Amino acid sequence: MRYLPLTPDDRAAMLAAVSASSIDDLFVDVPAAARLSGPIEGLPAHASELAVERHMAALSRQSHAAGDGPFFLGAGAYRHHVPASVDHLIQRGEFLTAYTPYQPEIAQGTLQMLFEFQSQVARLLGTDVANASMYDGSTACWEAIVMARRVTRRSKALLSTGLHPHYRSVARTMAKYTGDSLVDGDPSLEAGTDWAALAAAVDKETSCVVVQYPDILGRIDDMRALAAACQAAGALLVAVVTEPVALGLIQSPGEMGADIVVGEGQSIGVGLQFGGPYVGLFACKSKYVRQMPGRLCGETVDANGKRGFVLTLSTREQHIRREKATSNICTNSGLCALAFSIHMTLLGEAGLRRLAAINHGRAKAAAAELAKVPGVSVLNRGFFNEFTLLLPVEARPVIHALAEKGILGGVSLGRLYPDNAGLANGLIVAVTETVTEEDIAAFAAALKEVLA
Repeated sequence: MRYLPLTPDDRAAMLAAVSASSIDDLFVDVPAAARLSGPIEGLPAHASELAVERHMAALSRQSHAAGDGPFFLGAGAYRHHVPASVDHLIQRGEFLTAYTPYQPEIAQGTLQMLFEFQSQVARLLGTDVANASMYDGSTACWEAIVMARRVTRRSKALLSTGLHPHYRSVARTMAKYTGDSLVDGDPSLEAGTDWAALAAAVDKETSCVVVQYPDILGRIDDMRALAAACQAAGALLVAVVTEPVALGLIQSPGEMGADIVVGEGQSIGVGLQFGGPYVGLFACKSKYVRQMPGRLCGETVDANGKRGFVLTLSTREQHIRREKATSNICTNSGLCALAFSIHMTLLGEAGLRRLAAINHGRAKAAAAELAKVPGVSVLNRGFFNEFTLLLPVEARPVIHALAEKGILGGVSLGRLYPDNAGLANGLIVAVTETVTEEDIAAFAAALKEVLA
């Protein structure tokens, strides 16, 4: 069956309706040089399903999967163990096929799940309220900057040098079209953050200050002084969390005074999946709830007095006038939000704290072992499950040499900051519960051999 199963008479009627004699008439405005005169050269005309499966399987065997050996990649995307029950439950038909719960009377399951998700995120991030998720952490970060402009009526945002460069890049791209002024820069290989300098730079023109916690180098700092400086100047403090498992051990940004907390929820319930889809987290203080983008699900009672759930706030452009909308995001990563919520429910508070403790313990063991390699040192004074190594040589060739030995040894700062030679020797290493003692020993031995 064709993808569009129309009969010749159907197609003829459609062409007649638009006064076209053939399908080709629909493409007359496309320059002849841009049109194909036949099949694309080099592509096979057709292949059986079995042949295609075998071909794709052969291609996939050329890749080195995360579970094929020691894996220490991080920098915003983390490998954690996801229980099989998460995948099983999100594939239930009533969840897998659900879109947007416009009709609450037939979408109670989806609405309740989103309500529980919001409750979990708000408690995790230490805020009053959270929305029903966003696309990913980077776009959530930008939405926070735009929200701060709406609240303060200012348009200058200070971005910490420790903010993930991909998040910073998204913000710069979007600011081209909004007129927001962004003040940012690359990090320096120092043990401390730049938060004191940010606090001193906050003025009456500042809409918000954006910091990452832990930051791109794995550094952790107390943001209370920065929050106080922002409050004194009438600016908002935006905290970005790319590794939510860390909040099982360290104090939440909301508890330290952050006005808006955003982040990436991929670590909980969502696999790496070749870069997506992920799930953005967005939370804030209750007084800013009407400026929060996305959707908010609320609890109510029905006509019979029974517990029920509805879309309480949904200030998106498809619901209200475009100029009144707080975001143009037209859907959300609902299935990923469900996976996050299921995994979080399975863990519970005690389980999350245990998981975080395991991550931190193995990261400390790895840092101690890797620091024994001649010429290698650890930048951080403190960290959760991610830290920065300082190598005696450029990190990018070292990463490639380690990969040849079957070890994915981290993310080089040279890859994240290709135009900053001062960061070339930095290597970001992430250690989660999936890393074993044998993995750490293999990494240290291979690193010693590569640097010899």
